[in-house]
Amino acid sequence: MTVLSALPALAAGPAQTPSLVQSVDWLALAPVVITAAVGLVVLVAALFTGEERGPLLGWISVAGLAAATLTLLPLRAGDRTTFCLTGEPDACSYTADHFTLVIQFLVLAGALVTALLSVTAVRDARMPAGEYWFLLLSSAAGAALLPASRDLATLIVALEVASLPAFALVGMRRGDRLSSEAALKFFLSSVTATAVSLMGVSFVYAATGSLHLTQVADRLEHVPGQLDTLAMAGVALTLVGFAFKTAAVPFHFWVPDTYVGAPLPIAGYLSVVGKAVGFTGLILVTVIAFPAYSDIWGPALAVLAALTMTLGNAAALRQSADRVNGAVRLLAWSSVGQAGYLLVPIAAAAYSDRDQIGSTVAYALMYAAVNLGAFAVAALVARTEPLQRLADYRGLYARRPLAALSLAFFLLCLAGLPPGIIGLFAKVTVFQSAVDAGLGWLAVVMAVNVVIALYYYLRWTALLFRTPEEGGAAADPAAAARTRAPLPVAAAIVLTVVTALVLSGAPQLVLRFASGSLFPQ
Repeated sequence: MTVLSALPALAAGPAQTPSLVQSVDWLALAPVVITAAVGLVVLVAALFTGEERGPLLGWISVAGLAAATLTLLPLRAGDRTTFCLTGEPDACSYTADHFTLVIQFLVLAGALVTALLSVTAVRDARMPAGEYWFLLLSSAAGAALLPASRDLATLIVALEVASLPAFALVGMRRGDRLSSEAALKFFLSSVTATAVSLMGVSFVYAATGSLHLTQVADRLEHVPGQLDTLAMAGVALTLVGFAFKTAAVPFHFWVPDTYVGAPLPIAGYLSVVGKAVGFTGLILVTVIAFPAYSDIWGPALAVLAALTMTLGNAAALRQSADRVNGAVRLLAWSSVGQAGYLLVPIAAAAYSDRDQIGSTVAYALMYAAVNLGAFAVAALVARTEPLQRLADYRGLYARRPLAALSLAFFLLCLAGLPPGIIGLFAKVTVFQSAVDAGLGWLAVVMAVNVVIALYYYLRWTALLFRTPEEGGAAADPAAAARTRAPLPVAAAIVLTVVTALVLSGAPQLVLRFASGSLFPQ
């Protein structure tokens, strides 16, 4: 009788147990999954194709990145999550909100431009096509995963998936001493920074008992006194790895040598996508996970911003016109200076609210378009002037007027001067975020650095329109005319020019990002 009476309870038991099987939102995951899947397809296809089919693999990669970018359109509502904890729908590992979608667009579009530049570069430098395209797509998949990551474990995994293939890409030019040295320096410094970050994550987990960013934020508000020092150490160490990826001083030392040693498309990729990875991770851990310790990371990031923009601009100012690889070094140091501007709104978020990071996102969109465009023109010029000196750009307008006008526009956008309206608006929003947060001293430092940067940007721009030196290779327009711009490189330049012109023609897009909230309230 007892057994019979227990049967209904046994029958009802499983119905009351919450299901551990989750439904996966494949549409939300589509940008990452498509990029990774195309990378695998290219790797397998390389086994059955010869070196002469290398460009075909490149165009497959371009098509895959374009398809991954288009899958962002059905997600534009920005309210999808997946891989959530059972019984706690707010604690999810993957979130496709507006912040995620904007950064994924930046990353995938930047990888697309890099792929266009690489189609010709891979063939000319005789780099292994299958490995190159697999590594590039793998890195892009990790970079696209990172902004959607909402737990520390996924965040670190995404960071490494984006970074590890980049080490190999930097050293892809076999037999090139500069390339090998750059890859080794990049690898060793990055691995050290990652190890420090992992230690920080372990400290945070020990203090809070959770890895999900929202839960970490709640539990850091009530950390027991005996664990407060452990939590503070974890917060500080976690930030180190992301500060390295942003090339913030003093974690910037790898940048100039890495950019010089890497193939030019990869240098452009690191300057935009690599930097976006770092800033995205920095925003997620500071604004979402660690607001309880804003009194620690806020002042620290403000000081880092001031040091980074000052050192970057000062080093760019010292690049001489006749130095070999001077053009690439100037772009490298310029990117360090620009990283300082990007840090300002994140630091300001510690003093006001997290909506300030919209200014960083808006500035990153502008910077991505024009900096990749500058690298695209540099890749074109390198076909006839492989030494990449600034002096090689003298008289470029006489040889390649469209390329010269494009580069001049990109440099003026970076300087924040008309007709690069988007650069001016982006700098104003960053400046305003510092003022609104009460960081008047940081706003003054930024204003001084903007003036310093005007000199080297305008000096390079003026070179483009000067009379070519007689007797030099640059003075022979016929020789330059014989080398036509390859279709992929021309397409990359056109794509970046059009994007920058659209942004300059609609600067209200910058104001919308700077004033709105990209995170769900």
